[in-house]
Amino acid sequence: MQTKNHFPTLLASTIHDIKNSLSVVLQLTRIFSTKYQNDPNLLQLEFETHRINNSLMQLLVLYKIDHNKFQADIDEHPASDILAEVRAQHILLLEGRHISLSIQCKADLLFCDNTLVCNALSTLLNNAQRYSRSSIFLSAYPEGDFICLAIEDDGEGYPAAMLETDPNDLDKLDWISGNTGLGLHFVSTIAALHENNGRRGYIKIDNDSRLGGARFRLFLP
Repeated sequence: MQTKNHFPTLLASTIHDIKNSLSVVLQLTRIFSTKYQNDPNLLQLEFETHRINNSLMQLLVLYKIDHNKFQADIDEHPASDILAEVRAQHILLLEGRHISLSIQCKADLLFCDNTLVCNALSTLLNNAQRYSRSSIFLSAYPEGDFICLAIEDDGEGYPAAMLETDPNDLDKLDWISGNTGLGLHFVSTIAALHENNGRRGYIKIDNDSRLGGARFRLFLP
């Protein structure tokens, strides 16, 4: 019984250890990728390693939030810097998979937790790579009292079931197919941590991408 009571903490500690080992794997993968440029197997290995790392990071943050051990570090950041950082994290993988990434920034400053927002966008961009055919569009622009950060792709779009599901309702997420929506739940949670003058951040998903596929939007006050 004592182990059951401490299981969430033990799980969080184990995830942290796995992330440390995964960081070493990722570094080695990058070394081999540099040595054997454009090797499709190494590109796939790096892609999957990023996915695992992002998922583990999400679980750790969600655990800390659930146990009141997390506080967002809100500060002023240029929107262009955030987009550039996300691009830098993915550009080699995108080029290796022959997917073009276009960026448009019409926003000036964001008040946000830079690390959380970059990780959130990185998670969604990683997902867009899985389903995009050849193009992804990343943008930032003002919309009303919010700054919108959007990721659009030219894939087949979100499944109807996902569009109809509240990402904050864990009981209704699809744990069978493997397309759980955990990433959307994480980003929605991160968005809600950002508050300004009574307005909270939120997300929207649809299939109204200018490229013909899925569109994800993160609204920060």
